[in-house]
Amino acid sequence: MVEERQQQGKLVVFSAPSGTGKSTIAKMVLERLQNIRFSVSATTRSKRAGEQDGVNYYFLDREDFETKILTGGFIEHEFFFGNYYGTLLDKTYNVIDSGTNILLDLDVKGALNVKKLFPETSLLLFIEPPSMEALKERLKGRESEDEDTLNERLERARLELGYADQFDEVVVNDKLDEAVIRVTSIISKFLSNT
Repeated sequence: MVEERQQQGKLVVFSAPSGTGKSTIAKMVLERLQNIRFSVSATTRSKRAGEQDGVNYYFLDREDFETKILTGGFIEHEFFFGNYYGTLLDKTYNVIDSGTNILLDLDVKGALNVKKLFPETSLLLFIEPPSMEALKERLKGRESEDEDTLNERLERARLELGYADQFDEVVVNDKLDEAVIRVTSIISKFLSNT
């Protein structure tokens, strides 16, 4: 159970199907807005070359992660593609209690859970692809997935798109520059409202 606190920072949550451009949009928005920083998630996946603990992710072993699940240490957590991912409750409170706004990159269920926990201080943004065909082409263009993984990602995308109407704002990423301008404007307005 989340305890009542006087929160000073706000939470902005991005959700989107894989391949929609969410991470690119988030990076560009963070470059434009000085009053928000990116939340660092925890994961059990292996560290990739150049990644740093506490910067890219908090890298936990499976046992530590599962212990934190049992003790209520996550705002949200998911298990997909063979690993756990989650947002640590204590790390999030440390940031917002200091008055800092944070941007979280979560799947749809995690985003909706943030809205339940922080109804007055969170903004949920859903980034949509222009079409499923465009999404399929973007995923193929990565050349990082076999046919089974590609189909799994597309099926997951269909499920995620079904939650878009539960978000505060939906932005279609058809033209990247326009999507970034729109998202930046939405977040700026939200953060300036007290």
